[in-house]
Amino acid sequence: MDIIYQPQLPETNQPIIIIGAGGIVADAHLPAYRKAGFTVHGIVNRTRAKAEKLAEDFQIPHVYDSVAEAVANAPENTVYDLTIMPEQYLEVLAQLPDGVAVLIQKPMGDNFDQAKEILELCRKKKLIAAINFQLRFAPFVSAARYMIEQGMIGELYDMEVRVTIKTPWEIFPHVMVHPRLEILYHSIHYVDMLRSFLGDPETVMAKTLKHPAKALSSSRSTILMDYGDTMHAVINTNHDHDFGPHNQECFIKWEGTKGAIKANVGLLMDYPHGIPDVFEYCLIEAGKAPEWKQVELEGSWFPEAFIGTMASLMRYKEGSSDILHTSVEDVINTMAVVESAYLSSDKGGVKVSEQLKN
Repeated sequence: MDIIYQPQLPETNQPIIIIGAGGIVADAHLPAYRKAGFTVHGIVNRTRAKAEKLAEDFQIPHVYDSVAEAVANAPENTVYDLTIMPEQYLEVLAQLPDGVAVLIQKPMGDNFDQAKEILELCRKKKLIAAINFQLRFAPFVSAARYMIEQGMIGELYDMEVRVTIKTPWEIFPHVMVHPRLEILYHSIHYVDMLRSFLGDPETVMAKTLKHPAKALSSSRSTILMDYGDTMHAVINTNHDHDFGPHNQECFIKWEGTKGAIKANVGLLMDYPHGIPDVFEYCLIEAGKAPEWKQVELEGSWFPEAFIGTMASLMRYKEGSSDILHTSVEDVINTMAVVESAYLSSDKGGVKVSEQLKN
């Protein structure tokens, strides 16, 4: 079976200036851009030594001391890649020239109020702005999307994300202290990915939880996105499965009236080392017992999916695509779902004791 899942690349050369030099830049952005053949013109970081190290490792010709210096020396047609923390977005976006293209690291702010401020600033400056929700472009997600769009599994009626792993939060020191850790910095990927298939839910029911022996704001969540009485869309995450790899799991599953697809996401197993992804499907054939088949896909979430988000922005900017898949105009809805999940978690469900009063 031929499945089309590789991202379409831009037709023009658009130099990239990266703002930030954290681990995600070294592990994902720069390897992805090198693989895609994108030109990285320069990098800027508050700690210049970190930027110089990445410039040396990835042959980046220019290291700048400030955003202002980077902007002043930017070549024509530059795309900016923001890889900083959300509280810095507004300050940096304000320094970019009006009308430029910019890819902003997820999430779109630390809360929904910040997300709205970012959206308003992007509108005011007429920025071509997208958020780096790369899971939409992971090979196993793109392959599933192609099969579903081709009608191979019939009418989609069930999507499930299940994550039962041990996450080493300590390797993300700036993130692990966040008061909205699990949903805003992890499950948000799945919220956005589900939205890319199903659109916006009517309501959201959620609970996000702490571990009794860990100093984290949250590390386990259940999110149920309501799409009516036939579509089941649920996210279950548990980052506290500290009992060895035997019963750890991480998968996305799509079920339809004619078949099903399951992607085992290897990246998060034994993170950051990971294990190979597994992509398999089962198509119902009359008179035959259900049979699952595997398809070997090239690449994974890291770093290949990072090609997709940048390529989407570049193609929209050059006019070869009329869709900017993770635009700030779209992702504001992902942020609204996340905010709704936190409100649902805080408010709680229906009190059982109320039913016993009569």
